[in-house]
Amino acid sequence: MLNIALPKGRLGERVYAMFEKAGFACPSIRENNRKLIFENEECGVRYFWVKPSDVAIYVERGAADIGVAGKDILLEYQPDVYELLDLHTGVCRMAVAAMAGFRDDVRRRLRVATKFAGIAEQHYASLGREIDIIHLNGSIEIAPILGLSDVIVDIVETGTTLRENNLEVVETIVDISARLIANKANFKFKNEPIERLVASLSAQIEENR
Repeated sequence: MLNIALPKGRLGERVYAMFEKAGFACPSIRENNRKLIFENEECGVRYFWVKPSDVAIYVERGAADIGVAGKDILLEYQPDVYELLDLHTGVCRMAVAAMAGFRDDVRRRLRVATKFAGIAEQHYASLGREIDIIHLNGSIEIAPILGLSDVIVDIVETGTTLRENNLEVVETIVDISARLIANKANFKFKNEPIERLVASLSAQIEENR
């Protein structure tokens, strides 16, 4: 049985459709219920829904053989997993944003509000810029408006929320998309079905380009 961790929400639903097309269908997953685990013994597959930021933990610790996680999660937490494929979905970017017209005063430490402290620290270290990290978990856009921070580091999709709050992207740190990841030990034991899935997903991605 191939155990697959999928992120709850629209991304997980889009990815499942790709897996289904690849021959790893599990019809019960489309039923309207509150179940979290779905099996199809005929196809030898078991899916389960988890919080997007937890997918990498399930895979790293072997509860899932493979899973789908955003590149942001992989960069932030650096789990010990194989990154097998860029699925070219869930596309967005990790960016620095600030109030419109912001100018960085390099004479003092830059105050950065974010829930991606690792990515922010690594980015500014590469620039030789000293920063103070302000850890926030939600509504990060408010921080510079209220003077809590100078800038924010966060995921940007359309930029609508930023614009509506008089914020703008200062720079893009890295492009983000969903990645197929695998547990290192389980990848060896279940190599055949995983490689078959990767080949089919790769073909689908090429078709859609």
